[in-house]
Amino acid sequence: MDETVRLEALSKTYGSGDNAVTALRGVTLEFPPGSFTAIMGPSGSGKSTLLQCAAGLDRPSGGRVVVAGTDLSALDETALTLLRRDRIGFVFQAFNLLPSLTAAQNVALPLRLAGTRPDPADIASALRQVGLEERAGHRPSELSGGQQQRVAIARALVTRPAVLFADEPTGALDTVTSRDLLRTLRGLVDRAASGGTGIRTIVMVTHDPVVAAYAHRVVFLADGRVVGELDDPTADAVAARMVHLEVAA
Repeated sequence: MDETVRLEALSKTYGSGDNAVTALRGVTLEFPPGSFTAIMGPSGSGKSTLLQCAAGLDRPSGGRVVVAGTDLSALDETALTLLRRDRIGFVFQAFNLLPSLTAAQNVALPLRLAGTRPDPADIASALRQVGLEERAGHRPSELSGGQQQRVAIARALVTRPAVLFADEPTGALDTVTSRDLLRTLRGLVDRAASGGTGIRTIVMVTHDPVVAAYAHRVVFLADGRVVGELDDPTADAVAARMVHLEVAA
């Protein structure tokens, strides 16, 4: 199966008439297996809208999103919900863990909600991939912020999604913990690309050039359009490009 995520001439307009606001204007992008892509741009550039449309959380006004060979625009709401559950992983700034459940129980939750009996080996494997196998029995209150976000990543990994979408995943973490988490995310993609366990594709929205530098590629948006890319980015190069975009905006 082709695991590529494709955005084809994607557009999104909110409202109508004089009150219409266009957030995306014909965006075409590919996120192939083995890639970790950061999405950046000035405030109002369309980053969050792109992520929401690509992840099937919002419907585009035009164009289409294809995830692992499936055209999201062809799905009704029930089928779209099932695809998000089975093929798409999400990590947000908020950890969204249930405080009464252990790390292992939080990781197993998507499977239970899907009516699937969790395999303890799968839960242990997901926690092992983020370095938390020994914390399986701990509740969120017994874990640091970085460890809680790792549990959230393991929860996203347990369904073996085609793509993981991350929205400011380090926003609630301190600098040292953020860097540790980003190394984990990069390692998950690199291991999967070399045939090991991990996640095939990550698409991450961030405003931080240092965070973006952990990705293989940075895509820049401005006024709802793709205005540039950087491969093998450095924090300095990303920051310089962002200054240019902010001045232009």
